[in-house]
Amino acid sequence: MAQNATIYKVELTVSDMDRHYYETHKLTVAKHPSETDERMMVRLVAFALNAHEHLEMTKGLSTDDEPDIWQKSLSGELDVWIALGLPSEKVLRQSCAKAGKVVVYAYGGRPAEIWWDKVKGSTTRFDNLQVTGLSETDTTALANLASRAMKMQVNIQDGDVMVSVDEGMVYVTPVDWKALG
Repeated sequence: MAQNATIYKVELTVSDMDRHYYETHKLTVAKHPSETDERMMVRLVAFALNAHEHLEMTKGLSTDDEPDIWQKSLSGELDVWIALGLPSEKVLRQSCAKAGKVVVYAYGGRPAEIWWDKVKGSTTRFDNLQVTGLSETDTTALANLASRAMKMQVNIQDGDVMVSVDEGMVYVTPVDWKALG
């Protein structure tokens, strides 16, 4: 029998001093049965780092042809495609052809570094691709903050990210492995 997704209610307050974006998003996040707390929290941080009024979570792990998060224009075009993990070169190529901007948040420690060493040469032609690495220490600490009902505050300043949930706080330092064009 198939397991159902676990529903998380998240009140995400984003204070992004770098982009001058200050907003609270009430999100219902469906955590796929195979998704870890670490991946779900990375998804929320990725949402905060790209927060916009039209940004939305997708079906994610349950579909192969959608990113984890996307932003569509009012006319339905894909403006931003956000993926987590270690997508194949083929997926990167297809994503860059579908969206105006593609952002990948790679995490998982040494496997993420090995993945990037393998694919970075083939990504140089994509001016609309950004790849950001998150350390295993940071993402493991994020996983420890996860709870079914969260009031999550994300403060972003000078590229540094502070995430707080209830009494817990984690500093995340995203590393740009590939900047846009």
